[in-house]
Amino acid sequence: MTASAASNASVNTEPDLLYSEEEEALRSAVRDLLTDHCDATEVLARVDTDAPHDRELWKNLAETMGLAGLLVPEDKGGQGATHREAAVVLEELGRAVAPVPYLTSAVIATEALLACEGDEAATVLAALASGRSIGVLTVPLSAAPGQDFRDVREEGGALTGRVTGVADAGAADVFLVPTASGLFAVDAGAEGVTVEPQISLDRTRPLAAVTFAGAAGRKLTDSAATAVRRALRAGAGMLVSEQLGLADWLLTETVRYTKERNQFNRPVGSFQSLKHRLAQLWLETVNTRAAARNAADALAANSEDADIAVAVAQAYAAPVAVHAAEEALQLHGGIGMTWEHPIHLYLKRAKADSIALGTAGRHREELAELVDLRAP
Repeated sequence: MTASAASNASVNTEPDLLYSEEEEALRSAVRDLLTDHCDATEVLARVDTDAPHDRELWKNLAETMGLAGLLVPEDKGGQGATHREAAVVLEELGRAVAPVPYLTSAVIATEALLACEGDEAATVLAALASGRSIGVLTVPLSAAPGQDFRDVREEGGALTGRVTGVADAGAADVFLVPTASGLFAVDAGAEGVTVEPQISLDRTRPLAAVTFAGAAGRKLTDSAATAVRRALRAGAGMLVSEQLGLADWLLTETVRYTKERNQFNRPVGSFQSLKHRLAQLWLETVNTRAAARNAADALAANSEDADIAVAVAQAYAAPVAVHAAEEALQLHGGIGMTWEHPIHLYLKRAKADSIALGTAGRHREELAELVDLRAP
């Protein structure tokens, strides 16, 4: 099923923005799992603890359902699917603000490893695809495709340096560390590796500083820049689907609430001014869906326009997710301001996502370069 989807994607040159039956079935399965194991009450309780990651949920998603290996070919231990299927998973994870390292491990770290050759990279990739190991590319969450990362240096196989703002570092089993000498794999429990949690706005995707003090590294490839750029481009393209999931949930919940909340003996959603605001939000969400699907389809097909598709999608989606969260907070009135209501989780994730893997402004600048429309 998924192998044929990948084959069709490589042949078809026209973007396909619609969901296939298989993708809708995947969505249904993921949503059912999240409904049973990741409701708002559980997430709210978890983010107040020192263990924000939901290990049991990750096991169900990654190992039981096999979703950690969607982007990995079957002959390398994965499911042989495409970015289209991974995008559907991220939509649902965004809708639930699920505290799992799917974007960082199953997308970003996995893409970096797919750019490497050799037995060492294959071994780490297979472990990530099985879901039994979590990998994290050791760059700041704010890192954008095309940046150069030299915070860590390598001498004789030993790595020294410090990287701050690394997403999901606390859950990692292995770090992928870019240096001027190449990309290295370092076990999270190895001697000389220290992970210090940092205060982050979004507690469902916690940040940490990772310090290497002579830690032993295993070289994966001589060209870290190529692997990192591929990983961050795919991450930025898939992040749009997460932002779509956020916006879609916020819109749906806000429409539902404004139908139920009465003022002056009528639903507040019947007031013309609120109708206009919700209609605008619906339009923005629909446009985000088109941009997200185009980016996922371009990445799946390895299109020559993939860079453009990702830049367009990211430039558009980040402000929409933030706008949706702000509107939801306001239109829910007093209950939206309370800690017990989950809207603040969505607002924080939307705000954090808006600066993750490059800001909208940076992606607009990149887009201008790609289409040769630079400012005078």
